[in-house]
Amino acid sequence: MPAPHLALPPTDRVLSPLTGWTRAHWEALADRQLEALVPYATPGLAQYRLPGRTSWSGVVSDGLEGFARSFLLASFRIAGARGEVDPRLIERYARGLTTGTDRDSGEAWPELTDCSQQMAEAALIAVGLHESRPWIWDRLDGEVRERIVDWLWGFVGRRTWDNHWRLYQVVAEQFLASVGAPYRQDDIDAGLDRIEDWYVGDGWYSDGEGRAFDYYNGWAMHLYPLLWSRMTGGEGGGRGRVYRDRLAQFLAVYPQFFGADGAPVLQGRSLTYRFATTAPVWLGALTGCTPLAPGLTRRLASGAVSHFVERGVPDERGLLPLGWYGTFLPMTQPYSGPASPYWASKGFLGLLLPSDHPVWTERELPLPVEESDQYTALPAPGWLLHGTKHDGIVRLVNHGSDHNSPDRAPEDDPHYAKFGYSTATAPEAGVHAWERTVDGHIALLAPDGTASRRRLILPLHCSGRTAASRYHAQLPGSDAEFPIETTSVLRGPWEIRVHRVQAPAGVAVREGGYAVAAEARPTAERGSGWTLARTADGLTSAVVALYGWDEDTGIARAVEANALGPHSATPYVRCAAGRPGGHGVYVTLLALTRDAVHPQVLRESVSCAVEEHEVRITFPEGDTVSI
Repeated sequence: MPAPHLALPPTDRVLSPLTGWTRAHWEALADRQLEALVPYATPGLAQYRLPGRTSWSGVVSDGLEGFARSFLLASFRIAGARGEVDPRLIERYARGLTTGTDRDSGEAWPELTDCSQQMAEAALIAVGLHESRPWIWDRLDGEVRERIVDWLWGFVGRRTWDNHWRLYQVVAEQFLASVGAPYRQDDIDAGLDRIEDWYVGDGWYSDGEGRAFDYYNGWAMHLYPLLWSRMTGGEGGGRGRVYRDRLAQFLAVYPQFFGADGAPVLQGRSLTYRFATTAPVWLGALTGCTPLAPGLTRRLASGAVSHFVERGVPDERGLLPLGWYGTFLPMTQPYSGPASPYWASKGFLGLLLPSDHPVWTERELPLPVEESDQYTALPAPGWLLHGTKHDGIVRLVNHGSDHNSPDRAPEDDPHYAKFGYSTATAPEAGVHAWERTVDGHIALLAPDGTASRRRLILPLHCSGRTAASRYHAQLPGSDAEFPIETTSVLRGPWEIRVHRVQAPAGVAVREGGYAVAAEARPTAERGSGWTLARTADGLTSAVVALYGWDEDTGIARAVEANALGPHSATPYVRCAAGRPGGHGVYVTLLALTRDAVHPQVLRESVSCAVEEHEVRITFPEGDTVSI
């Protein structure tokens, strides 16, 4: 149910038995967010300067971001209502466009320069102007329209970052073309041609060179090409048909990323965009290419947005803070300013669909995880998804995305480097916890406790319920690399990880499970070869040593390191220093569940036999898996 302070219309349980949300709820939430921004507007309404940490682009750029991202939401609201909205909403943004493009106003937007942050905001303004054209653009004074064109013309011939930013130039210059303004077709063609280099199949793009797979696939790589196609009013030389086919492939499995409580899997950067995870689902319905039933489309989108509303987003001021629920800066990036979360406006794309469209009128259908246990292999990004019906949790096992480009030194990020992500947990992102990097990781440990980092991930295999990858561990002060090869096998809420580790003599090996977090301190239990952490509401993360490990187990605790709560805990197992050098095999059972967990029973009933090139695991029911 929506939070009471939103004063939303009465729930329609007949139409929406799972979420209670209807189109009226979406409209009310959009209105609430737009109205809450007004106190933070500059006098000429060209910028919205929200409270919070400033981005690396500075306060003026952040103010433009507040205007552009909320203008996108306003444009969807205005166009979806065919202009039948509070006229003050239209007037606010028309005035902001007038002031922001007036260089003498004192609130002028920064000029577009190579790779400047304002490129991202200019693309959103172009999209908003296109979608709301009869109510805003067509009513603007001719001089104002000329100034907007002059500002957007700054895109022409400019250099963008070589990733989804290429598409900012595409949609901005296509808008210029649509209003008869100067533009350069070569810029548009080059941007659309470039993304072909990053398409890896099955509806998946890497966001630039390398293996950068995350939600940008949906809310950028699919979104902007199809919005470009809408601007052209046709197929764009056949490209539009290709883009729709690719989106359809992506959407066929996309519902598997959402838990029964509506939460998306917490993986990747810019997670503070929250509702934007629903953008590709609405886009599929808007462009007529979705394989999803209308009732499933609305259930997924409404479930995701209500998940956040029920947890206090927007906050008591009506604002979207930098974080997941409340403010949590460690999960954000330096480019994110106080208005960055309003990229969430993309999640309101569904308002462009008329009120009598089937996605608004047909009865909600359950998510896949609400109907049965789910196992989904995604070879393109190198992921396994598994959801369990009894607790509604979806887990993502990562054997393929590291967000590193071949042309720069590899880095690691807690939102990409982990083996496991889920709808119920978040990676430990606080600086102190990230330095230890216990959760979702197998590491070699230097004598001072410093852990090797999983930076470049080499995917090896992904199909059925199994995936494998390799990373090369490095110890501090050494250029030597030691390969760690890992295979994951899924079974219900369990994941079996088999590691083949090469390491020098005397180096310890450690593996951590999922970090669980809550307002209250999670409890912990330890036994011979196992350990677990549990929150007060029963969410349990357990690690069970099946082969190769010592009896050494522990719980790594942290404070203010996790987006889901101030207290977090990660169970781990360890093989202490003193092991011989060379190859070693380690087998671990990891569980993340809301069920009761009996790790000692699991350790006794799941057997593991290791030969030179094979690990054979036998489950309690007698079935065997060979790796």
